[in-house]
Amino acid sequence: MTRINSAAIAFCILGALPMAASAQTSEFGPRHGDQELSISGTGTSDRNFDSGTFGVTGDLGWYLRDNAVVGIRQSINYASIEGESIRGDFWNGSTRGYYNYHFRTGRSRPFLGASLGGVYGDGIKNSAFAGLEAGIKHYVQQRTYLLARAEYQFLFSSTSDATDAFQDSGAWAYTVGLGFNF
Repeated sequence: MTRINSAAIAFCILGALPMAASAQTSEFGPRHGDQELSISGTGTSDRNFDSGTFGVTGDLGWYLRDNAVVGIRQSINYASIEGESIRGDFWNGSTRGYYNYHFRTGRSRPFLGASLGGVYGDGIKNSAFAGLEAGIKHYVQQRTYLLARAEYQFLFSSTSDATDAFQDSGAWAYTVGLGFNF
């Protein structure tokens, strides 16, 4: 009888070891010193699919702390526009640095941040912009997340324009994507 109890206890302990090991590695998200890479997309079209836009954004970031990331973001956008006085294809892009602060740990991590960069290309005036952003990263695996972000970007050509730009010449940018920590 003692032999069965000893075997049962040993079996339970050995069976619990893999669960204990997986419980220790079930943390989601980055740590100080990690990097992140994400790819996001956005698009629009009119109801007849005559005019539309599509954009792709890539982020590369470095974690200064477990909840703070600094990085560089590149966006490329294409627009096909048909209208009474406008017809054509337009390409533009933007390059910016960003800083985001994450408010929680766990699977869902809302964040607020800021960016500073430039926009350039067809059909737009090349200019600088600063932006505020908010979003959420939801970890579907330990190092893989879904991303949703909204950015308000205010455009300016010189530092004297920057004070009025927030109210006069802003634009919203929305992205949905997938990212990885490594």
